[in-house]
Amino acid sequence: MNDRSDAVAALDEVGQLVERLRGRVSERLVALARDRQRQGLGPWPEPERRSAGQRMLGEELQADLAQRLNAGLPVPDRAVEERVIRLVEDALFGMGGLQRWLADPELEDLDAIGCDRVFARFAGGRRERVGPIASSDEELVEMLRQLAATAGGAEERRFDRAVPRLNLQLPDGSRLLAVMAVSQRPSVSIRKHRFKTVTLPQLRARGMFDREVEGFLRLAALARQNVVIAGGTGNGKTTLLRAVASAIPPEERLITIEDTYELGLHEDGIHDNVVALQAREPNLEGVGEITQAELVRWALRMRPDRLLVGEVRGSEIVPMLNAMTIGNDGSLSTIHSSSSAGVFTKLAAYAAQSPERLSLEATNMLVASALHFVVQLAWDTSGVRCVSSIREVIGADGRQITSNEIYRPGPDRRAVFACPLSGRAQEAFDQADRDFGPATVPWKEEVA
Repeated sequence: MNDRSDAVAALDEVGQLVERLRGRVSERLVALARDRQRQGLGPWPEPERRSAGQRMLGEELQADLAQRLNAGLPVPDRAVEERVIRLVEDALFGMGGLQRWLADPELEDLDAIGCDRVFARFAGGRRERVGPIASSDEELVEMLRQLAATAGGAEERRFDRAVPRLNLQLPDGSRLLAVMAVSQRPSVSIRKHRFKTVTLPQLRARGMFDREVEGFLRLAALARQNVVIAGGTGNGKTTLLRAVASAIPPEERLITIEDTYELGLHEDGIHDNVVALQAREPNLEGVGEITQAELVRWALRMRPDRLLVGEVRGSEIVPMLNAMTIGNDGSLSTIHSSSSAGVFTKLAAYAAQSPERLSLEATNMLVASALHFVVQLAWDTSGVRCVSSIREVIGADGRQITSNEIYRPGPDRRAVFACPLSGRAQEAFDQADRDFGPATVPWKEEVA
């Protein structure tokens, strides 16, 4: 065998050893994580998990070397052994084949159909098919199971045929959703938040809106207006909510409620008094679920100045709207909708499906008394995320919500001023202007 063949064979043998050890240690870590949960031991601290994994890796490596010696096979030298240890630890405690792409500061979304059909979207809208994230679909599923057991925060999240959906926050803050069994191949979608801390001026500089709309949004936050941010998937709803929240005075007490942690206001360096709550899925026995609706009710007993619900998509709508009417003005949330007017239909549908089973008329009355503005996000004609519409809620008339579109989509789909505020809203904005100073409200100076 020539030198090149020897090198290829050596690399193949190292790869097999890495995969063998990774699989064994991964199985043991998952089993130990489940045992801890059954015993009610709570979250597994990352330093302890890593220490346990390193100990297991040492044991499995020694067992593998012993088998090779007993079989009369050559054993790897120290340099190869150290390389194997490093590769296994990267796979176990990093994010395996995902790590390379998640480390790219320009990446926004990553979608994989199986291990090898992987598609990335980068800043500026560029799309590209990229390399595989695992050597096989089986390895991809095992990597996801490892993440489910160790990156799910306080609770282990299963991923198998009985629970074919995985929804969690990765260590870098990205959001992952994976499915198996219900799809032809295991599929993964990752949404990466490129900026953990973001402000309205930063989003203006990136082209999401102009100075006029920036001033409007800042003033809405300072005037304690209840705002729902709407848009399609990937339009930047969470990012805009963070930016609007950055204008909230830092001394206020905020409570955030999410299905999976994404907002990160407790880590934004602006607000200290923030309680971040996350819904909990059922445990291995199918009990212990805590919904966003339940968390909203809990939050009201924690004396928040404002309530921020990461995404409204179900029964939490009624307690959230009730919260907005009982002294928690200035609350924020996001919702999926293709238009600002369509938000009202979505809210009515969610309320009708909630345990309260509100009628359309009752829902409209509640929306009219709770909600002040809807901000719609879209893509402009050049493919840039933008604010396209801002709609003020005026009132309810039976089966209809009455509203004014303060900003409407222009020819390029970007928001342009369309009509003035109502007297109620103008009074609230004027008071905020007096309280916080005209330098903070360029919208009033340029539009009024």
